[in-house]
Amino acid sequence: MAKQKQNVNGITEGVIWQQLLLFFFPILLGTFFQQLYNTADAMIVGRFVGKEALSAVGGTTNTIINLLIGFFIGLSSGATVIISQFFGARQREDVSRAVHTAIALSVAGGAILTVVGIAAAPWALRLLNTPADVLPHALTYLRIYFAGTIGNLIFNIGSGILRAIGDSKRPLYVLIACCGVNIVLDLLLTIPLGVAGAGLATILSQLVSAVLVLILLARSGEDFRVHMKKVRLHRDLLKGIFRIGLPAGLQSVFYSLSNMIIQSSINTFGTDIIAGWTVYGKIDGIFWMMMSAFGISITTFVGQNYGARQYARVKKGVRVCLGMAFGASAILCLIIYVFGGAVTHLFTDDPAVVEQSRYILRFMVPYFLTYVCIEILSGALRGSGDSLRPMLMTCFGVCGTRVAWILLAVPYFKTFASVMVSYPISWTLSSILFILYYKYFSALRNLNVDMPLPGAQ
Repeated sequence: MAKQKQNVNGITEGVIWQQLLLFFFPILLGTFFQQLYNTADAMIVGRFVGKEALSAVGGTTNTIINLLIGFFIGLSSGATVIISQFFGARQREDVSRAVHTAIALSVAGGAILTVVGIAAAPWALRLLNTPADVLPHALTYLRIYFAGTIGNLIFNIGSGILRAIGDSKRPLYVLIACCGVNIVLDLLLTIPLGVAGAGLATILSQLVSAVLVLILLARSGEDFRVHMKKVRLHRDLLKGIFRIGLPAGLQSVFYSLSNMIIQSSINTFGTDIIAGWTVYGKIDGIFWMMMSAFGISITTFVGQNYGARQYARVKKGVRVCLGMAFGASAILCLIIYVFGGAVTHLFTDDPAVVEQSRYILRFMVPYFLTYVCIEILSGALRGSGDSLRPMLMTCFGVCGTRVAWILLAVPYFKTFASVMVSYPISWTLSSILFILYYKYFSALRNLNVDMPLPGAQ
């Protein structure tokens, strides 16, 4: 109980910028290792198998994976928000029930996604206009990847549970172990087995991470301890999880659908540009993992302080987090812009692919700052239980704008640059929508001590 009190006091009573950074850095390191473990596949495949396999393991399959896996992770964020609010309010029994419901949801969701992913893979790849030389590699990788979905989802929801109560260090340790296992298995399996080896290395390392996070939760002495006999779906909490998490899941789906449309357009420009886009996606992942860490941090911070009814602290925390995110983003964007081109050689020595990836980096990186408000403000709103309106703004501002641009503008300007420009346009429009909503219309501007917890409704 002493540890629980310390966790609550840290986030709800400590110096705001210090608590955000103490929570942020383990998440950042964790997402770094997650990115490293995802990047290891691309580096080893690109070096030892070829650019066709690199294209398959990267952009082409990622859009499909993000569509299905992203939906569940978005849905499970509802559980994370509810757990953080109950934990901040010190509602011990509700914390335990929510934890066991979340674990049950991860198993059920993983089983469903395995079946859907394996069955839909050929259709989805054809829908994306996947080139003939990339298609067999992509199909092999996808089917193997989706065979290990349950392990993936258990790890993600288990890490979310730990972060919801303020523990961002132990998920980091699990990711470090998982990353090491993945790199070793990549070297052992990818060289002799090609893309199939990369897929096997990924799902086996995810299984290791799932087992480790379950061991941590099962051995915990806190209210969030997992007892396998208690793992089941509690209908009342499941309703709250869906109410908060379903909009986030749908937001992820619409994001992925818009990216699939963009990927389909990119695929028409040939294998060199597909591979260059894949390499760019691995390098710019450094920025997105930092933004994700800030987003998770502010969601947990707002969730616990909202649960503890520290409403003035919620508002100040959002302002502080925005300032830190903009400052860190500016520095990182400068580093990526200057040194990102040299990093492309870690993935491939193909001159055409290197040239394309450098061109994409120089084009996209200056616009990254236009995304900051989307991540921080949407994370803060989700932490308070408001996820429907952020989903609608994202779907309209990001997804709708990109799809409209690809369908209406790109046919008249048939260049790769005309496809890429859809990103900064959508980020800018969405940021404006989030700023206006947060400042003038969101519930966070009018908080009072009598407001109920969304997860308890």
